[in-house]
Amino acid sequence: MHANDPLHGVTLERLLTDMVEQHGWAFLAQRVNINCFKSDPSIKSSLKFLRRTPWARQQVEDLYLSLMEEGKNEANPWGKWGE
Repeated sequence: MHANDPLHGVTLERLLTDMVEQHGWAFLAQRVNINCFKSDPSIKSSLKFLRRTPWARQQVEDLYLSLMEEGKNEANPWGKWGE
């Protein structure tokens, strides 16, 4: 049913926390231009904003997916062909 949804089962809090731990707030602020990543950032305030702002949430989810894809390619330079 959800086989085509790579974010199925991943909460917004989990993906945001993962990105902050891996890349930091400065990286997120550069990639997604929203104030909650720039000015006194926190998981709580960012979640509140992202849950109320669909376009920003979409940008964050898209960034997460692209970073996941980059991570897969780094771990396996042949991508899916090498599996």
